[in-house]
Amino acid sequence: MKKELQNPFPDGNCFFCGSNNKSGLKLKFYWDEEKKEVYTEYLPARHFIGQGSILHGAIQMGLLDEIMGWASYAFTGKMAVTSDINIKFLKPTYINGEKISVTCRVTSKEGQKIKMHAKLFNIKGTVCTEAEGIYHILSSEKYRGIIQ
Repeated sequence: MKKELQNPFPDGNCFFCGSNNKSGLKLKFYWDEEKKEVYTEYLPARHFIGQGSILHGAIQMGLLDEIMGWASYAFTGKMAVTSDINIKFLKPTYINGEKISVTCRVTSKEGQKIKMHAKLFNIKGTVCTEAEGIYHILSSEKYRGIIQ
């Protein structure tokens, strides 16, 4: 069963997931109970081109980082911040008027650290970019202190 994850950011200003950010991507994230993963889809805008018609690597990295943050939230119910992220660009991700998809699974949790693996797929289902990340889970008080 798939269900939309509710956005925990009340101001809606996040570049990736904020509904109030005029320049943002306005992504929605979903939990797939059967696959035990978080996923999203995105139709890349032409202005995010790097060279040729390839989706700029920084946007790809941001998509992978964002979904890992959402996966950690879905898994723990708490906010987390990136401690370490390793990105592998495997194949070009072309901007060609077709959606890409991004998925993430939690691989382990030890104390306040959560490890995840995320993948970015083209429309054909080919993995173009992947990431391994370690995120630090924050208490509610610590999170509120950071975003002030």
